[in-house]
Amino acid sequence: MNIGQRLTEVRAVADISANALAKKAGVAQSTVSEIESGKRKASLSVLQKLCTALGITLADFFAPMGQGADPLPADLRTLLESAKNLTPNQLAAIQTIINGLSKRDDLPR
Repeated sequence: MNIGQRLTEVRAVADISANALAKKAGVAQSTVSEIESGKRKASLSVLQKLCTALGITLADFFAPMGQGADPLPADLRTLLESAKNLTPNQLAAIQTIINGLSKRDDLPR
């Protein structure tokens, strides 16, 4: 498996730019570009940061396309990142709101 090509594929599915991925992972944009182009080998720690930023595990990264977990869309990743700072009571309230919204037929999908 070519890690650079795989990173490009996973990033495309996640609909995130190389620059945005680099910022989210805490690495230089040149690092992402060089890994994708094959000019640089990805260390395990950098690959882990990139996978975390993409919302997938290392196992998902190395699984053939369609067999691992697909990366979360950017809007859901942002929502989950925000939810990490909520208390259990706040999370329960959000879950109640989501459950209520999903049951309504009069809202656009």
